[in-house]
Amino acid sequence: MALLASLGFYAWGGLNFLALFLGSVLINFVLIRFMDATSERWKQRIFLIISILLNVGMLFYFKYANFFLDNASALRSYFGGPPLTWEKVVLPIGISFFTFEKLTYTIDVYRGVNKPLKSFADFLLYIMLFPKMIAGPIVRFHEIAGQLTDRTAFDTVDQKLAGLFRFVIGLAKKVLIANVLGEQADIIFATTPASLGPATAWLGAVAYTFQIYFDFSGYSDMAIGLGRMMGFQFPENFNNPYISRSITEFWQRWHITLGRWMRDYLYIPLGGNRVKPSRLYINLWTVFILSGFWHGAAWNFIAWGAYHGLFLILDRLFLLRISQRLGALSIIPTFIVTVIGWVLFRAESLAQALAYLRAMVPQAPTAATLPVPYFTPEFWTILALAAAIAFVAAWPRAERAELGLLATSHFSFRQAAGLSTVTAVLLLLAVSYVAGSSFNPFIYFRF
Repeated sequence: MALLASLGFYAWGGLNFLALFLGSVLINFVLIRFMDATSERWKQRIFLIISILLNVGMLFYFKYANFFLDNASALRSYFGGPPLTWEKVVLPIGISFFTFEKLTYTIDVYRGVNKPLKSFADFLLYIMLFPKMIAGPIVRFHEIAGQLTDRTAFDTVDQKLAGLFRFVIGLAKKVLIANVLGEQADIIFATTPASLGPATAWLGAVAYTFQIYFDFSGYSDMAIGLGRMMGFQFPENFNNPYISRSITEFWQRWHITLGRWMRDYLYIPLGGNRVKPSRLYINLWTVFILSGFWHGAAWNFIAWGAYHGLFLILDRLFLLRISQRLGALSIIPTFIVTVIGWVLFRAESLAQALAYLRAMVPQAPTAATLPVPYFTPEFWTILALAAAIAFVAAWPRAERAELGLLATSHFSFRQAAGLSTVTAVLLLLAVSYVAGSSFNPFIYFRF
């Protein structure tokens, strides 16, 4: 049933690419079986390289062909030649995430971390499992290997109730917080940066900062909740990133599964911490530039990755020592650095990002500068609520303790009744908002 639901979900969102997707998964499965069938290491390496080239090549074509052709066309026009023309390549939904998971599976089999699945249906379920296919979390095979064939340990009423609660928490974060903030952030970012005053520009950046957190963490909550209702235990993807005291800590708390993937499959193979400092800094910067490029085929995403890579290097050079002296106060400069970075991420282009960042710098007011816009009391209330939730460190611990309790114990009648009531109220509010609003973007769906 889980596989049929996943196939139906993908067909509904991208039927044109379903055959291509299934074909790529089948080829990957066969290559891995061939890899496992031979004991000669050089042959295993050949199958590994073929699998990596096929998967990375597919990702490169669909996600980055337009980017390179756009830049080649612009360069050609700059030197007086005619611009290039081509049919734009359409991006299949979820390609970044399922490519990472195919690579993870293949590399881990090669490394001997796990044995390959014998059933193609089980392998297809691992790759296509719909709750995590579009926007993560990135689930490694060994984390759910046993659950692909036996989910009876998690098939209880308590687990399903916990999964429903987690799903509704994520839905509420997405539609009741992220959407409200996002609608107003879009208004500010759509304004010509030159006409924005610093207060307005900072307001838009902060609104987007909370929007992307509650949007993406809300989706992760929904994926984890749906997975739990289906008998799967997905890894956590967020841990209150805005209370971080350094950018290094931020990346230990933000999109945790991506950070671990980058560490284990890029950073460590490049040498990790075992190389001399100059090489280590190059490795860090390389990994984060690639991380930015993975998020989007545009120069502003590359700049965002380079920006975070720079601060990770500065952390190792001296910023971590300063953060230790500042203690809890270091949360403030870390948050400011993060907000500035999100401008690079949110902007439609690098040029717009730089113009927007200039608007955030205090300057003499001009007649063209707009005042801080007056938004509804709903916006200011949600902005305050978002800040309160994001900066209260006890919230995620309490949430995980409540939900983690269910892995080993059962709800009492009183607990079940209370949780069901909260779930029903939040679900009613979320559905009412969705029904009454046409603004409902999922930021990470485009990656």
